[in-house]
Amino acid sequence: MGKMIYAGKAKQMWTTEDEDVLRVVYTNQATALNGKKKTEVEGKGRLNNLISTLIFKYLNAQGVNTHFIKTISNDEELVRKVQIIPLEMVTRNVAAGHFSTRFNVKEGTKFAAPIEESYFKSDELDDPFINNSQIFGLKIATEKEIEYMWQVSRKVDQLLTPLFASIDLQLVDYKLEFGRLKDGTVILADEFSPDNCRLWDTKSKQHMDKDVFRRSLGDLTAVYQEVLNRLEAKLGKEANK
Repeated sequence: MGKMIYAGKAKQMWTTEDEDVLRVVYTNQATALNGKKKTEVEGKGRLNNLISTLIFKYLNAQGVNTHFIKTISNDEELVRKVQIIPLEMVTRNVAAGHFSTRFNVKEGTKFAAPIEESYFKSDELDDPFINNSQIFGLKIATEKEIEYMWQVSRKVDQLLTPLFASIDLQLVDYKLEFGRLKDGTVILADEFSPDNCRLWDTKSKQHMDKDVFRRSLGDLTAVYQEVLNRLEAKLGKEANK
């Protein structure tokens, strides 16, 4: 079964017989405001796992190097072991959330070009904004690594914006995390689900992401299930096997 080496807000990481492979278990815990608001949502782990599986398989097929290997159950997957770089690389296509309040920009305002922000990944420090000189000064990542992570983030945006648009969802913003393999190679890690992106229905403008939980807008499970249904209709149910 392996040993649990990490327990986060929504996932657990377990060792396997292969020292370079980890088993990820998605949990049903929903959190917001860096864990200040939390509850258990039945089925959330399964939905995040299946949604992220579809997205990562799609990205892998499009030439994006990710840690994803395969899904082994509804709420478990195998991934390549990486050392997570403690940065959140955020891309914003549309003003929303605390960006709108921070800069007094009306939510829903579309940017002429995506806005890119990086944050230091630390719940204790409330994930503060961090610039490149701070990243280099703290020796978190090299200039070459930062350039590569933004290059991948831009490619993800170019791939996923039209993918979601084809199923009547607007990709408002998202965060990506990266990690280093044993040989130092940087690859895309973590997950891609409505937990770490904002999706709006292009017709109804309904929130189809974790803002439903953050803002108490309705049934989170039903919303995530709808996102999964649309992705499966587009990419095929077989992709989750």
